[in-house]
Amino acid sequence: MRLIKIIFWTLWRIWFYIVIAFFIVLLFPFLIISILREEWYGYFFVLARIWAKGILFAMGFQYKIDREQEIEKRKSYMIIANHTSMIDIMLMLAIERNPFVFVGKKELAAIPLFGFFYKRTCILVDRNNSKSRFAVYDRAQKRLNQGLSICIFPEGGVPDESVVLDEFKDGAFRLAIEHQIPIVPMTFADNKKRLSYTFLSGSPGLLRTMVHNSIETKGLNLDNKKELKDKARSIILNQLNKYNP
Repeated sequence: MRLIKIIFWTLWRIWFYIVIAFFIVLLFPFLIISILREEWYGYFFVLARIWAKGILFAMGFQYKIDREQEIEKRKSYMIIANHTSMIDIMLMLAIERNPFVFVGKKELAAIPLFGFFYKRTCILVDRNNSKSRFAVYDRAQKRLNQGLSICIFPEGGVPDESVVLDEFKDGAFRLAIEHQIPIVPMTFADNKKRLSYTFLSGSPGLLRTMVHNSIETKGLNLDNKKELKDKARSIILNQLNKYNP
């Protein structure tokens, strides 16, 4: 039985990477055209959502979204979620219809095919470089001026699997306060169980997500940053405990 599981998990992981590459190759001509001009990002975002939904479907994942509120069209938000899995990016794209830009670690740009588009459409940050972290604010401002939202996983990376929810970094909350945009916390309940970074693990199944009420930042300043950060983290942590008591 153990050998059968190992074979399944190995084939499961290989299939995951095949599916990612397949949908990129399938959409490649359209993706290339969509990144030729910055103002065409909306078209790229539509294609990215097709890519994400295709991967989730091919992997046998269904997703169930509970919403405490609907995100308004043509309004900028700071979208945050817990970071647990390689499918967090795909699920975020699949569930959120309004265009947003990821802020993510520059290391992902090294992934073949995926990295080519990642570095041309996302805001990359080297967390060990203060100059790089500072540059994020300028690039985020430019995207917000274009009417887009920003998405950050505030744990700053995928924590050890034994950690339910790691401490949050300041970046997302500093940006939200400085630009006076609401924060939308989301809780991903099952991504770690379905496709974690442990190679011999995972299975098809349901991905439950909660889109929480937004947290206003109007009138706040950087002195309120810790309070805001703790509030957002508590919302996600409480929901994780409800999903998995």
